Amino acid sequence: MKSYVQDLKKEFAGYNLNKFVKDLMAGITVAAVALPLALAFGVGSGATAASGLLTAIIAGFVISLLGGAFYQISGPTGAMAAILMSIVAQYGMSGVFVATVMAGILLVLAGIFHIGHITAYIPMPVITGFTSGISVIIALGQLDNFFGVTSKGDSAIEKVISYFTVGFPVNVTSVLLGLFVILLMIVYPKKWNAVVPSSLVGIILATIIAMVLSLDVVSVGKIPSSLILEDRFSFSGLNFYNIQGLVAPAISIAALGMVESLLCGASAARMTGIRLNSDRELIAQGVGNILSPLFGGIPATAAIARTSVAVKSGAQTRLTGMIHAIVLLISMLVLGPIMAKIPLCALAGVLLVTAWRMNDWATIKYIFTGKFKGAILKFVVTMIATIVFDLTVAIVIGVVVALILLVVRVSKLDIQYDSVHPDRLKNLSGPLSSVYDNAEVVYITGSIIFANTDMIIDMANHFKDKSVVIFSMRGTSYMDISGAQAFLELVTDIKENNIPVYVCGVADNVKEIMMRSGIVDCVGEDNFYWSVERVLQK
Repeated sequence: MKSYVQDLKKEFAGYNLNKFVKDLMAGITVAAVALPLALAFGVGSGATAASGLLTAIIAGFVISLLGGAFYQISGPTGAMAAILMSIVAQYGMSGVFVATVMAGILLVLAGIFHIGHITAYIPMPVITGFTSGISVIIALGQLDNFFGVTSKGDSAIEKVISYFTVGFPVNVTSVLLGLFVILLMIVYPKKWNAVVPSSLVGIILATIIAMVLSLDVVSVGKIPSSLILEDRFSFSGLNFYNIQGLVAPAISIAALGMVESLLCGASAARMTGIRLNSDRELIAQGVGNILSPLFGGIPATAAIARTSVAVKSGAQTRLTGMIHAIVLLISMLVLGPIMAKIPLCALAGVLLVTAWRMNDWATIKYIFTGKFKGAILKFVVTMIATIVFDLTVAIVIGVVVALILLVVRVSKLDIQYDSVHPDRLKNLSGPLSSVYDNAEVVYITGSIIFANTDMIIDMANHFKDKSVVIFSMRGTSYMDISGAQAFLELVTDIKENNIPVYVCGVADNVKEIMMRSGIVDCVGEDNFYWSVERVLQK
């Protein structure tokens, strides 16, 4: 709290009317972007448009107030909607509320115990892969609303498969209206988008068309005139069986909230030059997600698009995020009856375009055009795992694949053998001892680890008829305990044949492992030299 108060004083130092006007205008601009997305992600998650809107209001306000930086704007996101679809189908909205509260608690604990830094260890292709996987899930999840059909199943894939059994009676009117929104968002000028977002214009025009022509399309439905929805988190609805089954979904929600919020913060930090306090941000995300279900909201996380809009619109302080939430609240109370008539196919159009745009196409192009096989494998595996399983499993699989590829790459040990030739050593001061006439220099480059211990042990066959063995290890960057044990076995075998052993150019961290594993004692401290030349000159 002391750090938070100090940062607030620094953030609002010299705050005046001019800065407030900038915050106000930025907040209104962000609200214009957030309104259609909040409604769309609420519907896209399997909940309601009202739930999405309430989430943007409650969680958006609280997280901005407590967040780790002034620029973070939070609310419902497409990635979170993709996770919620299966939870809603299996456990209903009561399950979503419980899982969200549990996830909020996990996020608070993650902030307290500084777990947020773990996201730095997730490889870029893995993050890109699960983002693309989520975009596919979002797109598949909107087929019902876009085509005006009804599917069955708990997951996006199951719903698509069900079309072959329950039929696919397309509502042409719904498709045409959805296409209208998609085309509008595609051709909408970018310079206009900075003033009025294309998604908002598309939804407004689609709603007007549907109302004027009395089109036969499904609409959003009732928008509440209160901050508290009838369907919300209730302690009376808790039972041990549900809590037990919701542990995995809660972990998925918390993991996504952590990854997406911190990535958003890292992106915005590059734009503003102000670093995100990751621990405080996670605690804020946790508090926001604990409170949101109490009002009937769904999980929230920092949103890169809305945060970017806030920064580019001139946000000065965290008041921008809080004002954006207040503007959304006013819109809900004033425009609720009109919002209720928004066609679901129009929201589906917005989500389909959003799903396409949320892919990191620049990174995907870079990976594939560069033909980085390892990165391509990590990307494809993570994307497929995200679609087939869920975020948590996908990230674990992606990280495991990355670690396996890393071990394979790191375990490639380059071993070069070079005999000592007296005629190549004429520049050395002093005569060369005759003992080196049959000496062998071994250049080892790479890490000596568990994966290449066989290569180390097999080296013994090269030295049976040598007079001296000199290991040049300037290129050895790391040695683990398995590698040390194998190297000790090698040195012991050489010395048992009465062949002197010297080790040169060892890095400090490798020397430390050698000392602890007994290699230094076996070789002898006096037989460690800075270079091969020093050995030959002794």
